[in-house]
Amino acid sequence: VQLQASGGGLVQPGGSLRLSCAASGLNLAHYTIAWFRQAPGKDREGVACITKSDDITYYADSGKGRFTISRDNAKNTVYLQMNSLIPEDTAVYYCKATGPYDTYWGQGTLVTVSS
Repeated sequence: VQLQASGGGLVQPGGSLRLSCAASGLNLAHYTIAWFRQAPGKDREGVACITKSDDITYYADSGKGRFTISRDNAKNTVYLQMNSLIPEDTAVYYCKATGPYDTYWGQGTLVTVSS
């Protein structure tokens, strides 16, 4: 089982990125998927999540109106579309898959927002 987060990079303030969380050996449709982030010197914090059964989405205040979480079951991938990025969004972003009996973390992808 492997959870792979990708799509990070360097972007200017006001720019956009789309992060992907792809799985192998795991059907993400059966899991609630959450994105977390950890900035240097700070605790890991939740950013957004999408539920497994009915795709209800939740967002932390920091991302409301700017971030969108979605899933593509055909590609077994969950996305985090991030718009209007600000320097405070700089962090390593992780995806987490939570099921009734098991939990998996991806390895993280670095997002740097800087001019």
